[in-house]
Amino acid sequence: MARRESREQAFVLMFEKSFQKNMSMKDIIDINIENDIIENDDFAQALAIKTCDNIEEIDSKIETFSIARKMNRISKVSLSVLRIAVCEMLYYDDIPFGVSINEAVEICKKYASEDEYAFVNGLLGSLSRSLEVK
Repeated sequence: MARRESREQAFVLMFEKSFQKNMSMKDIIDINIENDIIENDDFAQALAIKTCDNIEEIDSKIETFSIARKMNRISKVSLSVLRIAVCEMLYYDDIPFGVSINEAVEICKKYASEDEYAFVNGLLGSLSRSLEVK
């Protein structure tokens, strides 16, 4: 499976997690595979699990760089996309920031409105610049 499809699956899993707060990501993955909603993909599963495992730090970064909106005003679609992208940017050294940003914008274009993907692009661009300085 291509990385773009894997990221989209990780997005679907994170989006579902936003509605199933008390369910573990492993259970969400198992149910989705069992019901043929997603394919069994190692990268997608690892990305979704790593995102959930580090959600506090990831959300803190999103909150810091979300100048235009408070966390509770970010749509579940955009928040799920942002969480996946920020996870990649913080914990996957082998993935260039530009790739993570582009993939997040493409997922947003597919599932959200134009103003949403512009917001996601801006936030991730700001985060990227701050991480490159370090």
